[in-house]
Amino acid sequence: MASPPDTSKTTKLERYNSYIRRVNSTKLLAASSKLLFRVTLLVALVLIFFFTFNYPPLSDTPTSAGHHVHTTSHLLSSAFYGSGASWEKEVRRSSTPRRPNGFSVLVTGAGGFVGTHCSLALKKRGDGVLGLDNFNTYYDPSLKRARQKVLKQHEIFIVEGDLNDGELLAKLFDIVPFTHVLHLAAQAGVRYAMENPQSYVSSNIAGYVNLLEVAKNADPQPAIVWASSSSVYGLNTENPFSESDRTDQPASLYAATKKAGEEIAHTYNHIYGLSITGLRFFTVYGPWGRPDMAYFFFTKDILQGKPINVYQTHDNKEVARDFTYIDDIVKGCLGALDTAEKSTGKGGKKKGPAQLRIYNLGNTSPVTVGKLVSILESLLNVKAKKHVIKMPRNGDVPFTHANVSLAYKDFGYKPTTDLSSGLRKFVKWLIEFFAL
Repeated sequence: MASPPDTSKTTKLERYNSYIRRVNSTKLLAASSKLLFRVTLLVALVLIFFFTFNYPPLSDTPTSAGHHVHTTSHLLSSAFYGSGASWEKEVRRSSTPRRPNGFSVLVTGAGGFVGTHCSLALKKRGDGVLGLDNFNTYYDPSLKRARQKVLKQHEIFIVEGDLNDGELLAKLFDIVPFTHVLHLAAQAGVRYAMENPQSYVSSNIAGYVNLLEVAKNADPQPAIVWASSSSVYGLNTENPFSESDRTDQPASLYAATKKAGEEIAHTYNHIYGLSITGLRFFTVYGPWGRPDMAYFFFTKDILQGKPINVYQTHDNKEVARDFTYIDDIVKGCLGALDTAEKSTGKGGKKKGPAQLRIYNLGNTSPVTVGKLVSILESLLNVKAKKHVIKMPRNGDVPFTHANVSLAYKDFGYKPTTDLSSGLRKFVKWLIEFFAL
């Protein structure tokens, strides 16, 4: 009987061919997956570039009373964002003056209380205004967004960015030959410094130095007007406070950073020829004000039937402040800008002596906190639930009183709004804005 044919070699060959096909199929699948991943990544990057360059940030969202806008941090740096043609066009448009010989002003902290009012006043008279603000969360950002909406209605553009973003600042100065900088951005508040001291160093010192570094290298160099604070007088006992009084005893970290700012201003003026004017604000209040200020939260708490804490000093004296209405502060800021001389440096090199000034901007009429509460009770027709307690040892000073004779002499600064009149305007705004 014949033996069956030997098929072992054929079977092995078929198995080998099958194995080779599976290997090739696996390699093809892996290669396809890699290609798909790369294509997907490329498409994603293209989309990011497209939306970054052609669409503004989510900063123009309308806000109203009771509707808060929650801010989100950008995935891309502000300098990276600020490289689109439409963005640059908006920056130029906002900063171009409409009046002959008008200023082109960079207003830092433009979404803040004083920044918003100054920006509107400058724009109203025909100056070009570009805002810069990082919309931080020290207090509810929805109020800053609401201010931003008002500025947008008056064709004032706010660049969303931080003072410590040197690349962004350099880009703004490359795009716009600013004649002036109104530097109002800062970490505010005395008590918060005990919770987050680093934020004061980052903003009030590092951010300020960063701005001056960019300004010194600009061509032309701008004249700079910036916000110091009455807090620099610290433990000073002379009354009223005058610019010649000692300011080397700050009572809070906030005050210390503002005092440091004044010394830094002297350095950049001396070495680089920057024209710099510092303004020591005294307790600014009014519509669109800061919610962390006593007059603001007193008004809301009284209306809502909540108790308020009224401070006394440890020797049982009433705390008093030189409350200054926002419109008076704005007049002082514009007066300082109008009388600021040109910087004398170029490309970081000083060509000659430059102007260096410091002024008090106050109301010259200190009012006790008890009197403040009494005025609010009258305006609101509600009796406050007061808790009189000792002033905490957190850096606040018991008394402020401004001598403004120097500002009056140099640019006609003269406050005209008493506390009762100013609070009446504030209360009207607050009730309408928050629908109370």
